Order: sequence, then structure tokens, then C-alpha cells
Amino acid sequence: MSRNQDLAGLFNRAADVMALLEENSFRVLGTRKVARIIEDLPEDVKLLDAQGRLEHISGIGKSTVEKIHEFLRTGHISEFEELTGRVPAGVLEMLAISTVGVKTAHQLWKEAGITTVADLKKHLVEGTMPKMKGFGEKKQLKIRQNMEFMEEAGKRIGIGWALPLAESYCGTLAKVTGVSQVQYCGSLRRGKESVGDIDILVCAESSTAPAITQAVLAHEQTQQTLGAGDTKISIRTKAGLQIDFRIVAQQHWGAALQYFTGSKEHNVRLRELAVKRGLKLNEWGLFKGEESVAGENEQGIYAALELAWLPPEMREDRGEIELAQLMYKRSRGEHIEVKDQRLEYLGQKIPAVWPVLEIADIRGDMHSHTTASDGHCSIDDMIAEAKRRGYEYFAITDHSKSQVQANGLRVDRLVEHCKAIRAAAAKVKGMTVLAGSEVDILADGSLDYPDEVLQKLDWVVASPHAALSQESDAATARLVRAAANPLVDVIGHPTGRLVGGRRGLEPDMKAVVMAAARSGVALEINSHDLRLDLRDIHARLAVEMGVPLCINTDAHQREDMDKIIYGILTARRAWATAENVINTWSWEKIRQRRESRRNGSFEG
Repeated sequence: MSRNQDLAGLFNRAADVMALLEENSFRVLGTRKVARIIEDLPEDVKLLDAQGRLEHISGIGKSTVEKIHEFLRTGHISEFEELTGRVPAGVLEMLAISTVGVKTAHQLWKEAGITTVADLKKHLVEGTMPKMKGFGEKKQLKIRQNMEFMEEAGKRIGIGWALPLAESYCGTLAKVTGVSQVQYCGSLRRGKESVGDIDILVCAESSTAPAITQAVLAHEQTQQTLGAGDTKISIRTKAGLQIDFRIVAQQHWGAALQYFTGSKEHNVRLRELAVKRGLKLNEWGLFKGEESVAGENEQGIYAALELAWLPPEMREDRGEIELAQLMYKRSRGEHIEVKDQRLEYLGQKIPAVWPVLEIADIRGDMHSHTTASDGHCSIDDMIAEAKRRGYEYFAITDHSKSQVQANGLRVDRLVEHCKAIRAAAAKVKGMTVLAGSEVDILADGSLDYPDEVLQKLDWVVASPHAALSQESDAATARLVRAAANPLVDVIGHPTGRLVGGRRGLEPDMKAVVMAAARSGVALEINSHDLRLDLRDIHARLAVEMGVPLCINTDAHQREDMDKIIYGILTARRAWATAENVINTWSWEKIRQRRESRRNGSFEG
């Protein structure tokens, strides 16, 4: 939601200013924590305030509430504006440059008198940078390269581009003699929708570094070497993305994997737990004095801290530490009592081992297109591909009539199309093929086909495509009305957003999820890497409220079905397991739920 993002941005910017002014570090960390809490809220902060729930959110105190009230009234926070006025605007702009952190920006400002990005670039290009401690030629070169990259490209790369690239490098390095394990880490391993760079961990002795370096430089996507040593190699790819390769020995592998995977906040929590036990945790291992307690694998690190291992996608400090503590107790047969409000929905069902959602759990794709609308493959080709992937069921859902630009089907064409799908389905053994439609949710919440037409379809995905800049109240009413229709099986890509390109609808998502819970309709995680809609925090809200998700690819050609992984990663970030995802169920279970909704016997 843009309001939440704007507000979180103000708190993050204020934290930057406080750090630049060298204010109390606890105040800086506290301000950043508030920014993260606001950014992660699944509901609009204005709605939370109107319902008197702001004060009850953990981590948001009285002074923060007052600042939020001021923002909601005026769009500004006067205290933050006064703070920001004490720092040159150009110094804050420098923070957008990779490798220019708060300390570097402060040094440039206070020691060199450089207060704009233009001045910084001029000094770097002309070689007139004043001499400062820790600001040698190597660092200057990196800053200059990163400035040039920032001018040519965006700051973040979508997961749909980053993940295949990382997997390609990992595959290359896995073949190098002396390399026993390779894994990409960071926000990419946590399944975030976009990344700023890529970290790849390589398990090998430092003597293998020359062979690893040679393999990295020989990769077809490598364009420039930024640095190469015995333990770290940094390169720039042809697309301008920086990749850092770190070489670690086997005894440090687990500690390094954990350290370079977890979010900053997650890792801080782990270090705090270690300190309470008289231990020290870093990328080399978990130590008691000089003695290593754990470090060879991630599970050992977490177990030594009395935590169960959790999937990387959950490591964002959103309650997973508390969950891991309870799971650890469960694994030891100890009594557990759920007191954390973020975990209450799990009740006593907290497992000893987290049932990680896998691609193999997906039994069917319930949203796809053919050449009948804007797809690129025939009915037979799409069915054959679904069959090849071992799916038990598959829905063809071409666009409805309002999608003129997507060759949407008028009712007469839809009828003929369904006949063709069913004729093709009759030739397929061992897989149920559904003749359906992706029906537009119009601006007022009505659907693009009347109910008498929808009743003839095997599967209905209702999605918003137009009027995506509606006000929040109108968008909420629109989606709630569509969710209430018992002939709708799934609300497809509910906000219509495009990652990094379009915000889409910004409804009161809790109201939408509640409407879905009442009617029994599923909410889609659209796996296309440019959509990932529902996003993770909204999918988490659905999981907590017992609303089933449906992870679909919205495939327009055979290859698009590979994108299911991006939906899986988003679902894991939402703490979803197979139980929460409707298309991991048997078709008979789905059919029975569908029939109960249509005949009015469904009980949420």
C-alpha cells in the first residue's frame, strides 16, 4: 500500500539522517524497526488508526503513534523535517549509491566537504578526492563503478531474472574440482521479489580459489572483474548486476550460509540469543570462548540456540524466531503455550518440523491461456505440457469479452472454446482438464459474464485488469463484491500490480480476505515474476485467516509453467504450507468445496 510505503520511507529516511548526525544508535535502530513494522503491515495504516488498533501493534509506541497521526493529517512529520533540514540533501542522495553507507557519506560530508552526488562524481573522475582514512583508490573505483551502474540501470533486479542467473553460476561452480557445495544466499535465497545484488557461497579450500575465479570469469554472463582473492571474488555481469562469490571451508559452511541468508533483523535476533547463552555468533561459527559449538551446517546453529530450522524464506524477523522456539520445544516433547499474537492462528498445531511447501506438492495449474485469447500455444499443446509435468488437473481460462486487446471471448466464442477444450480433454487419460475463463472484475465489482454463463464453466478465475487506479474504498468494494459470488472459484492477481512498474489497486486487504473467508473463494498468488500478486504480506494475512491460496502461473505458453517456483517462494514467505494451498489438494476435495459453494451449503 502506497500510504504504508510512504510512511515507512519517512522513518527510514529519518534513521539515515540520525545516523549521519551521529545520534544515539539505539534511537537509529528503533526508528528503522518502526519503518520495517509499518512496511510489513498487511493493512492500510489509516484504517488501523481509524479502528484504534495502531496502539496495539508490537513495536509501535506512543510517540510513534503521534507521528503517524501527524502524517495522516498533513502528509508530513515535522520532527523528521527539522532533522532532515540539518543535512544537505545531496548527502542523503549519496546513500542510494551501492557501497556508500552512512559512515562513508558522513566522511565525505564532514571530512571532504562533498555534499552532492555531482561533486562526488567530479572528484572521482578527475582524481581530486581528498585523502581520507579508508578511502583509497580501490574504494574510489568501486564507488565510481557503482555510480555508473546506477545511472545505467535500476537499483533492483526482479527475481525472474536474478534466480536463473544465480542458478547458472552455481551450476558452473559445482563442476569445479574441489568444490563440494554451492548456494546463492541473501534476499534471493529468501525469495524476495527483487534483489539489489547476488551473494553466492562456495564450499572449498582457499587453494581452489584460482580455479573458481577462472570458472567465474569464463561464464558467458561475466563482463567485469571488480576484485579477486583467496576468499572473495566480485564481478559485474553483462546486465550490470554485481555478484559476490565467497569461498568458505566445510567447518564454516553452515554458519556462513546462515549469516549471508538471513535478513539483518533476523540475524540480530540470533546474535542476541547467542549472547544470552554466553556464546558468540558470526559468519565463521557459533563459539563459546575460542571453542566452536556449531558451524558446519545451518541446523546445528539453530539447534544450539534452541531453535528449530526454518526455511530461508521465513527469515525476516516477522515472528519466525518465536515459532522456531516453540517448534524446538515441540520436538523435545515439552509443553508449549502460544502467547504470541502472530502465532495464535496456529493454535496447538505448531509442528516439530516445518512442512516446507515444495513444487512437488502442486497437483495442477488453475489459470492458463491459449491462442483463443492472448496465449501462444494451442489447447492441445497446453494440455500436453501440463500432462508432461505430472499434473492431476489443469484449467484453461482464456480472457473474457472486455479484454478486447487480449482477444477476449464473446459468449458465442466462449461456448465454442469450451466445446473444443472438452473434446481435447476427452483424449487425455489420468488428468482432469477444466474448461474455464479468466473473467474480468469490472470497476463496480460486477463480472464480465452473467451468472447464467458462469454456471456453464468448470472453473472461474475473476481478475481485475482495468481501472487499476481506483481509490481504496472503491477497490475494496469491487473485490469484496466479486469474492461474494459463489460462481467464482479464485480471485486472480487481486491488486493487478506489476513489480517495479505499477502499484495497482490498493484495497483494504483485510476486508478482502474476510470476504474470501466468508464465501470460501480462494485468493491467487500469480506466479509470474512481474506480478507475484498476492504479495507475501497479503498472502500471510490469508493464511492467518484460513483463506486458501491458489498458486498459478497464468501461463500464456508452455515455458511459463516453469514460473510456478516464484509463486512457491512467495507462499513460503507467507508461511504457507501445502494445507493452505488449494491446488495441492485432490481434485475431488476441490470439487466438493466448489459444489458446496455453488449450492449454498458451504460453511467457512
